[in-house]
Amino acid sequence: MSKPRFEVDREEGKLLGVCAGLAKATGVDATIVRVGFVLATVFLHGFPWVPLAYVALALIGHRKARTGARVGIDRTGRAEESRERLRALDLRIQAIESHAASSNSALAREIDALR
Repeated sequence: MSKPRFEVDREEGKLLGVCAGLAKATGVDATIVRVGFVLATVFLHGFPWVPLAYVALALIGHRKARTGARVGIDRTGRAEESRERLRALDLRIQAIESHAASSNSALAREIDALR
């Protein structure tokens, strides 16, 4: 059984992917690793050293291999989903405009009744 090796995980990471990579390598939640870095910076008076270690880990750590086909499918799916959402929003805006601009709307009748 081999140990999981440290890889910088930029997809799951927040800043440089160091904490997400450490979390995967150790099996600990990434939030706990992030909080640990912040607490180490504040309480160990290691302000210049902890961030430097973070950057060093980002530069030294192995890059996580990406699968090109999966990235392409995700982008295509996202683009189609975005187009579909924009079409639906456009139709809703057209319906609102036609309702507000029509002279037969219930609101126009209520306003005329109040006069």
